[in-house]
Order: sequence, then structure tokens, then C-alpha cells
Amino acid sequence: MTSPGARVGQDADEFDVEEALALVKDPRRSTGPGRGHDDAAPRTPAPGTAHTARSDPGGQHEATPWPGARATAERAARSLPRRAPVSVPLDAALGLVTAAPLTALTDLPSFDTSAMDGWAVAGPGPWDVREEGVLAGHAKPEPLTDGEAVRIATGARVPREATAVLRSEHGHTDDKGRLHAALPEALGAGRPGGTPTVVHGQDIRPRGQECRSGDQLLPAGALVTPAVLGLAAAAGYDTLAVVPRARVEVLVLGDELLTKGLPQEGLIRDALGPMLPPWLRALGADVVAVRRLGDDAKALHKAITGSGADLIVTTGGTAAGPVDHVHPTLSRIGASLLVDGVEVRPGHPMLLARTKENQHLVGLPGNPLAAVSGLLTLAEPLLRVLAGRAAPEPYRLPVRDGVHGHPYDTRLIPVTLHGDQAVPLRYNGPAMLRGIAAADALAVVPPGGAHPGQELELLDLPWAFAGVGT
Repeated sequence: MTSPGARVGQDADEFDVEEALALVKDPRRSTGPGRGHDDAAPRTPAPGTAHTARSDPGGQHEATPWPGARATAERAARSLPRRAPVSVPLDAALGLVTAAPLTALTDLPSFDTSAMDGWAVAGPGPWDVREEGVLAGHAKPEPLTDGEAVRIATGARVPREATAVLRSEHGHTDDKGRLHAALPEALGAGRPGGTPTVVHGQDIRPRGQECRSGDQLLPAGALVTPAVLGLAAAAGYDTLAVVPRARVEVLVLGDELLTKGLPQEGLIRDALGPMLPPWLRALGADVVAVRRLGDDAKALHKAITGSGADLIVTTGGTAAGPVDHVHPTLSRIGASLLVDGVEVRPGHPMLLARTKENQHLVGLPGNPLAAVSGLLTLAEPLLRVLAGRAAPEPYRLPVRDGVHGHPYDTRLIPVTLHGDQAVPLRYNGPAMLRGIAAADALAVVPPGGAHPGQELELLDLPWAFAGVGT
């Protein structure tokens, strides 16, 4: 394997300057100032412990390993009191999780129905056909007698005493108006050379075929998908008891951020303000506010202490620079730091703090892809537990191409999925969004990198296979 030092030149199009330099020096000794970017020194206690936020962020601490940081976020959410279920209309339940089992309120179907357009028939044919037909949603039809048939539509109530439904394409009437079966040989069961007969119960959906009233259709904890909405409606529900969404407030920090127009005069466009709210919604959150505070310590203190959200997400300001106010503010309010730096690239200056008894704060680095890394490392596990969602089954795929690794830290790189392979994408530096915008997932690259064909764990992006906003 090529030495880390030899990789710097090869990685010029994948790493920014800080990432490339990290390959030839110990990042644990880096203490340079910054705006919560990837040149900041990690500061956290041993995994699983907490400490009060400090106003001297230049101190040295070991960062939390990436798997441990995710586990800490999950534990933080599980330590909170169970959230009371809410009842919501069906059209507001998509993407939420059921708080109680879904139990059938009726038999499905609730009466014998026709599975096909055709004729409801009684006894063996041929049959005399009634003039009036039976349509779905109409009054209960009159019973049939042997040798009688009636036109029937799909979904209509089957008349009492009907023995089968003869599909439209399997019957014909003679010049006297009598109905005859014209079944394919495979469907007929008549005597050799005789007239095919209709099988008893053919193309009738009997009452309770799918479920009986009181049957459990889905357990508590089921994700409400469009199909679940349809099932709930069919089973008689107008509302569902669900786990409420966590309320999230986003605080965008930085005087250098523009909200419109082209970058100019040292100012750059804010990419996180437009990106984070829909991403958080896709993770199951209710984004109640997005506030742009600039580099204002007083405004940040007021925003955090005045927030009633379950989770506060900040962008930038997690490092040790002169305008990085997140750590000093957390120290001032007596917050407990659960994670203060993670052994992951990009995004290692991320943090997780408990700001109130029932409130947490996730501090994301200011670089866009580093912020994505922080979202999936700390915010996703916490929000998933709060929403009552089950953890996704981990899965791995081989990478088509070799991936350069950090000497000590995990790397998260955007990939596309082609067949049974993950294809690494370029433009995966901390400040870049071009790669993640085209990605299906993030690959978890262990320290030292991965060779072609090596299987790596993948983190699906929430909309890659389910639709944006699910």
C-alpha cells in the first residue's frame, strides 16, 4: 500500500489543503484556529462520558471514534422520557411511526365482492341473465337462483346464492340471450368433450379474505408509508396514533454568508441554510425555525437559551477561532458535552451537547460536506430514536475503485451504486457538495483506506430510494 505521505499529490482533487496535510502529520496535534472546519483540534473525553463545556477550547482531548459517537447520540435520545403519542389525520401521518398496533376495525373485504368484471352466476350454466346489473357502491342486490346470472362490476357486492363470477372474456350470450361459459381448457373442469364448468367461488373475494376485525395488521413502531396509509384507510381508520416528530431549530452562524446572488468581496453563499431543513425533515424532524445569527455571541446565547426545540442544530463556529462562539456559549450555560470532536473526515470538529434536561444541541462544522458528515454521525441517530424509527440494517458493498484513507480517522465519501458495487465519487473534500449531490450513499472508509473490491459499510441518503421529503 502506498504510504500516506505519497498520497498527498494523488489526492489533490479529492482533499482540500487541510485534508491533504492531515495525511502527512498527526491531526491530533493540530490546534489551528478556524470556523469549525476540518483544521480544528478535536476536543472530547473518552467515549460514553460527558463533561461540562469549557471556555478554553485550546485544550487537547482525544476525539470520539466514529462508531462510538453514533452510539452516544442514540443513548442521548434514549435517556429522554418516552414521548407521548399524538393522533393525526391520515394525510399528516406519512413518514411518522405508529405508536400503537394497527388493528383492523372491520373484516377486509367487509362483504363478498367480485374480483372481476363479468357475471355473477348461480349453479351450472347456461344461465338466464337479468336485465339490471350490479355496480360497486350500489344497494345490496337481490339473491340469485340456480340457472340465473347478473352482470357485475369489479368490487361490487356479490348477490347471495351466487356460486362464482364468470369473467367477461370467459362468457358469451346466444341469440336467445342465455349466457354460456367459454372457459380456456385449463380453467374448465367439465367432462371430456362436455361443456366447461365454472369452479365454485371463482373470482369472488370472500368476506374476511385479507383479515378479520380485530386482527393485528402492523405492530407498533411501523413506519407509515403510502401503502400503510392505504391499508389504514381500508381498515377503517381516519386518524393514526403516531410518535410525534422532534422539533428542530437551525441556527446558521457566520458573517461571511450571503443568502442570494453570487459570492463577492470575500463573502460566500450560504449552502447549509437551504440544505439542512429538508435533510432534517427527511430524517423525521419538524424544522420549526431557521435563523441566521452571523458571528454574534450574544445572539447565539439568546437563541440557545430561548429555544423550546427538542434539538438545536448550529452550523460553523465549533472550532477555536476568535469568532467561534459555540464552545464558550455552551460553557456559559453549563451544557454537558457528550461528544466533542469525532475521529472522522470530513467533519471531525462536530459536537453533541445536552443543553437542557430534554434538549440537545448538535454543532456542525461550517464546511458543507463536513456538515453532512455531522448530520449522519450525530443528528441522524438521535432523531431516529426520538422518532421511534428502527435502526436500518447495516449493509456493505465492494467498492469498484480504491479509496485513499486517513491515517487515523474514518472517512465518509460519497458513492453511487451500480449493480452490486459502490463507485466512489470525486469532489469529496470538506467544502465540496458536487460529489454528495450526485451520490446514493456515503461509504465508511476505515483508517488506511480501501482497495478495489473491498467491502465497505454504506449509509443511505434518506431520499436516494424513498423520494425527497419522505
